[in-house]
Amino acid sequence: MTSHLAERQAVIDGCLAMNRLGVNQGMSGNLSHRIDRGFLVTPTSMAYDAMTPADIVEMGFDGTYLGNRRPSSEWRIHRDILRARPDVTVVLHAHPTFATALAVHGRGIPSFHYMVALAGGDSIRCAPYATFGTQELSDHALAALEGRLACLLANHGMIVLGTTVQSALSLAVEVETLARQYLYAQQFGEPVVLPADEIARVAEKMRRMKYGQPIDDGDAPEDTARPRY
Repeated sequence: MTSHLAERQAVIDGCLAMNRLGVNQGMSGNLSHRIDRGFLVTPTSMAYDAMTPADIVEMGFDGTYLGNRRPSSEWRIHRDILRARPDVTVVLHAHPTFATALAVHGRGIPSFHYMVALAGGDSIRCAPYATFGTQELSDHALAALEGRLACLLANHGMIVLGTTVQSALSLAVEVETLARQYLYAQQFGEPVVLPADEIARVAEKMRRMKYGQPIDDGDAPEDTARPRY
């Protein structure tokens, strides 16, 4: 009997959503989901709409796998990130058009817009190029993701991390949107980049909003800025 059915279906749904949302095309992306003692990852060279829960490959952190399908050629990226980052449940790798357009020039995304803070820092780095499926590429990706939830891969694509499939998809859309905005903005010259301390303030404000904590910094209306008794 196939185990982890909910997580397997979530991986399939996430892959279909990647293409539907425009952050991937065809079978070029892959997705993984942490489970106890390992992770689930998409099979290699299989159309998303043909996948069933049984096709999703179960892997251990030692590189062994179960099932009738071979894992994605990028399984090392998924394995190494999930092993190194206990804060991460889902790893999404895709080839979105605008993010890849930056990546083929070896360019990341600076903090030209405050929404860059969603990716965990004051920039979205671009990892150096290495052949797909290699340990070298995985090592580069892991370094570019230090302290971050997203990175680009030179001449390749994008990686985003999340605690759920939905959070990873949402961040992938945000990163692709930022890449598109950055490319358009460059047509008028290099955009103004916000300083690191401003991005840190934005990130903290986003964090408190996410967890429902009140923000008493003058932004709230007068009648809701602080409790009344």
